[in-house]
This record gives sequence, C-alpha cells and structure tokens, in this order.
Amino acid sequence: MRVAAWLVVVLGCAASVAHAGARPAWASDALVATVAVHEASGNDAQMVVMTFLPPGPGPFPVVVFSHGRDPSAAGRASLAVGVSRAQRVFWLARGVAVVSPLRPGYGASAASDLEGAGASIDRAGHCSGHADFRKAADAAVLSVEATLQWLRGQAWADTSAVLLVGQSAGGLATVAAGARELPGVMGYVNFAGGTGGNPERVPGASCDPGQLQALYADYGRSTTVPNLWLYALNDQYWGPAMPRGWHAAFARGGSPTTFVQAPAVPDGDGHGLSRHAPALWAHAVDELLARLGFPWDAATAPRPVLRMDPGGT
Repeated sequence: MRVAAWLVVVLGCAASVAHAGARPAWASDALVATVAVHEASGNDAQMVVMTFLPPGPGPFPVVVFSHGRDPSAAGRASLAVGVSRAQRVFWLARGVAVVSPLRPGYGASAASDLEGAGASIDRAGHCSGHADFRKAADAAVLSVEATLQWLRGQAWADTSAVLLVGQSAGGLATVAAGARELPGVMGYVNFAGGTGGNPERVPGASCDPGQLQALYADYGRSTTVPNLWLYALNDQYWGPAMPRGWHAAFARGGSPTTFVQAPAVPDGDGHGLSRHAPALWAHAVDELLARLGFPWDAATAPRPVLRMDPGGT
C-alpha cells in the first residue's frame, strides 16, 4: 500500500519536476513526495521532497539535507535535486536515509521567492537595500519543520534519530532550525552556512557580516543539540576568517559545538565543500555521530572513506 502511494506521488510530480531540470542518473531512484509548507503569510506552498533509502526494511535514521541558494532566479528555478551525490553516497553507505526537500521557490516547488533577504550587491561591490537575514532563515526553517512533520507519517523513518545537514543558505537554515529543539533532532552539521554573498562582486564577504554574527550569536543562546560547523579554507563566499567569527559568537551561548576548517578544496570551490569528496569532511562528521550516539550502521561504511570520481559531485 505504501509503495502504491509513493507511485501515485511520483507520477503526479513528474511533469513539474521536468520543468525544474532533469535529474542526474545517480538520483534516478529517488522517491518523490509533495509536502505542504504553511508559510508565514498563511498560505500553503507545495514542496517537492526527494528521499533516498538504504537497503533493508528500516526504520532508518534520517538526514534532512537543506540545499543552498543560487544567486540567480534562473539557477533557483532549475534546481533538480537538493542534495549532492557525495552526501547521498556517504549517508546511504552508513544505513541512513537521505531526505532532500526542494524548498518553495526552488525547482519544481513552484512558489514565490520567500528566502530573499531584501538586499543585493551592486557591480561596485556595495550592498543596496536592507538585508533581513533572520526573515530569510525563518522562511527556510518552515520547510525543515514541514519535512519533519511529514517524516512522522513514514513507516521507514526512525523519527527519534534525525540529523539536520545544510549547505550555505541551507546551512544557515539548519543552524536556525537547530535552535528550536525540534522533536527527534539529535544534532546538525552546518556546511558553509551563511547568506548575502556574491563571490563575483565581493569575494570572501557577506553583504552584512555583522548582522549574521549577531544572528548566529542569538541562535547559540538557545541551541542545546550538539553541532558541527564545517567551512573550507578557500570558501569563495565567506573567506577564511569570517566563519570563525560567526562560530565564536555562536559558541559564546554555550552550545555543544565544534568548528572545523577544512583544507583548501583543490578546484577552488571551497564553498561547495559538502558536495566534494567525503574524505575532506567525513572524519569530523563521523566524530559527531559518535558523540551523538547516532544509530548509523558502521558495518556498511566503506573503509577507507569513499572518494568520489571526477565530475561526481
């Protein structure tokens, strides 16, 4: 019966997913569902959620992965899958289900852009408008909460063992969600979290880094779950120093938190650390899982940690 329900959802979503862009071959086995997100405006937006299940009957521990934000409307509209192949490989090898919501305003989750912070960087590198990063983060958290509520109705999901993971704007959303003590969330991993950047116009800087630092400090005062912050030395959005300041402000709140600055990513794409070879970040993540007592299946994890082939991100 559950398989039939999934089939109906997949067929119903096929047309809308096609508009977003073709899914890569490695994501062809995704189970696709549609989840309602109750927005701050009172409206309900329809969100596409893709799920990748490991072998076996379950129930499985779950990673909810929050994607980043392309600076262009065209890039956001073309998003086909919200999680990278590297993340999929890493978690499935550990017996962990991967749930990847495409938040409203991205890809096939057609809706207004609710995560715009209200500011931009002009060609001269100056911020224009008034940024409201908290509003952008709050909008993204609604999608995380809707995904968690949907998970509670899935027989394959162990909803007492959920890890939040996010990239860039999704990393900021993950930090914001982690501050809310959501049921079943044991901890989180923030890859390159932040917003308000433009590496072409202002490399290594956010539009308003002080506002982000204050926001992270606020989240740190209400976060009790263990968490890991991962940034590469050559993050082209935030640079090497800014993330350390953000994390220091967060850590002053007393959260059980760890900051790891990974070495420079060889191809220069340090901001995309989460989609690069697990060998760059797996050790730190596995240490967090051990501290959490997260019920991943160590017997299935490859040794040594899988390295991705070129072009496999």
